[in-house]
Amino acid sequence: METVFRIESPRIIAGVARIVRDVGIAEELAQDALVAALEQWPRDGVPDNPGAWLTATAKHRAIDLVRRRERYARKLAEMGRDLETSAPHGHVDEPSDPDDIDDDLLRLVFTACHPVLSAEARIALTLRLLGGLTTPEIARAYLVPEATIAQRIVRAKRTLATKGVAFEVPYGPEREARLGSVLEVIYLIFNEGYAATAGDDWLRPALCEDALRLARVLAELMPKEPEVHGLAALLELQASRSAARTGPSGEPVLLKDQNRSRWNRMLIRRGFAALARAESVTTGGGPGPYVLQAAIAACHAHAYTYEETDWSRIATLYGLLAARTPSPVVELNRAVAVSMAEGPEPALTIVDALTTEPALRDYHLLPSVRGDLLARVGRTAEARAEFERAAALTRNERERGLLLARAAECSELGG
Repeated sequence: METVFRIESPRIIAGVARIVRDVGIAEELAQDALVAALEQWPRDGVPDNPGAWLTATAKHRAIDLVRRRERYARKLAEMGRDLETSAPHGHVDEPSDPDDIDDDLLRLVFTACHPVLSAEARIALTLRLLGGLTTPEIARAYLVPEATIAQRIVRAKRTLATKGVAFEVPYGPEREARLGSVLEVIYLIFNEGYAATAGDDWLRPALCEDALRLARVLAELMPKEPEVHGLAALLELQASRSAARTGPSGEPVLLKDQNRSRWNRMLIRRGFAALARAESVTTGGGPGPYVLQAAIAACHAHAYTYEETDWSRIATLYGLLAARTPSPVVELNRAVAVSMAEGPEPALTIVDALTTEPALRDYHLLPSVRGDLLARVGRTAEARAEFERAAALTRNERERGLLLARAAECSELGG
């Protein structure tokens, strides 16, 4: 029953939210349907289609709620004649139009990721409503107290209600802006699982899996959006390396040291296919940032050894990405590619210019990259200091251990 509800709850909430126009109430009604199932299924048996049973039960309760409201007549007109003739509690039909469910899911995605919410609230609400995670599960994933996550979710629902956020899919220029928020949320969820910002573990696979599932669902719902397929491709290709990114004790394994036979070829094939779909629907404006990042990940996936990597193409792609979305983090990544394609000296020039960037002041990867470049040109004492500074900035214990080991290597070389 728990498994069925986790799989079906996003569709149930989405379908009910279309009726009540409030995701908080929709989630409560979905929970009510689960309670009804706990009472009836042990007695009457599990229905042939548990998801349809739960959806119909939740919708019936939504209709009852609307009927109790003073605005009954107007709400009933909005729902249409199909709700007037909905099946009674004792009989559950299959959903009549799967496309309606997909439309509802898309509305729920855009509502949960609405820019009126903070990034933290969007992430928590998306994992709750679309990922099917409980509050304790989200709290464990992000290493924060349950009460903090519960408050974020409650406040997010309240904000959506008080701001009058419409339960709809935006169109035109607003759609493009809102889609960026949706993709950002999914990407942030994946990144926290792929390289945890804090705690004792380097990877949190459950978060990667949740983000992958959301990206795949979104790609099915929005087949003509190249950036949606670009994000899906990027996550598939990044996730393909997961098994090789940690050692026997959970320590991080750098890209150049990874055993590529452990990369998941099925996920790589899925990533290539998603990238091809993205390129096939890309318009004259050229590839967007997620498509470009996926193309970079594809370069790594095509190389069976680290030495075979086409670093020149990766550097070119990072140049295009920097032109499309200027960012000091993108420029830092470009410097790494340049160091592999042209040598550490020109890359060090790029990185040195970033040391005054306010956005990178506490970003541990800046001194980490600079330390690596300094070590490669023989400036080991400076490199050691950079690695030690990077270790002091990171909040992940596994990453700190790796950086301190690099600092110790520099001390030995300097000695």
